[in-house]
Amino acid sequence: MAGVKPVRGRYLLLGLLGLALGLAIPVLLGGRALGPVLVQIRLWHLLALLGLIVLAWNLNAGRLRLLVGGIDGHRITQWQALGVVMASEFAISATPGGAGGPVTYAYLLRRHGLPVPQGLALYTIDQLLDMLFFLMALLAFAAHELWLPHGSRLVWQILLLIGLLLAGAGVVIAIVRRYRRFVLFTGRVLRRLGIRSSTRHKLMRRVLEYRQGLLRIRHYSPWRLMAVYGLCAGHWLLRYSVLYFAVREVGGNVDWLYAFIVQMISLSVGHAILLPGGSGGAEASATLLLLSSLDPAQLAGAILIWRFVTFYWYLIAGAPVFFLLVGKNLWSRWRADELPS
Repeated sequence: MAGVKPVRGRYLLLGLLGLALGLAIPVLLGGRALGPVLVQIRLWHLLALLGLIVLAWNLNAGRLRLLVGGIDGHRITQWQALGVVMASEFAISATPGGAGGPVTYAYLLRRHGLPVPQGLALYTIDQLLDMLFFLMALLAFAAHELWLPHGSRLVWQILLLIGLLLAGAGVVIAIVRRYRRFVLFTGRVLRRLGIRSSTRHKLMRRVLEYRQGLLRIRHYSPWRLMAVYGLCAGHWLLRYSVLYFAVREVGGNVDWLYAFIVQMISLSVGHAILLPGGSGGAEASATLLLLSSLDPAQLAGAILIWRFVTFYWYLIAGAPVFFLLVGKNLWSRWRADELPS
């Protein structure tokens, strides 16, 4: 197709722009004083942080195994689940708004016997459990902040994040509960766009299969769901501790709770600007939130460590897994699309 190259070119341009912005912000912030800070970073500390991410990936693979195992007749090994997790995390980091994540997740699960709508439903269940963890964590943080006499500075940020989480969960729940209206509305929109009747019916059938997949969660045992939630909590506690340890490594000091909130806000802003990995937005918002707690060189060093471990490492380690599991098929399709019709 003639449009394939321009689309791929735009994605590549966005990726390069994101990487440039993500690196430029801390480098300009730290200036000449950044060099001595980076030289003092201990290699073993950086490797330990990368190890935290590898452990977090394995926890995610464990919860994927539990989610897939809750469906009759389906099993997946730890290595297979880890491959799905790493490839999906790479796709999330490499595409605008993380749009490639659910596609990669569903595609790879289809290779393990799950239909695409079922794979997307499991991805949604996974995201809902993430939302539940963050909601519970934020409610606990809000209670902690209100209990302390000096703890009012974080309340509005926590309440804003709670509102965003509730809104996101509300949209998914509304689609599940009012799916008939959603299907009818979507059908009317597609008809006005000139989509063929057979294509509309196929899409609507996929929507219904997706809803049925979401409803499968009712058949999971409470113990299985508790185990999935526990692995979910472990994953996010590890991942969102990276900024705290990065700040400590450059000689700064910040509360673990505040570092957790900063990462939630920064990554939300990053996703909103629709650049791959939230580059630019995540660094800029983290800079604004931490500037009063650290000097510019320390802050720049901490942001570089944090983003290397939670973004660039996802690209470096996830790329070979993604192209091993997904890339050959995508390359074949691109070559076919580029052939003259």
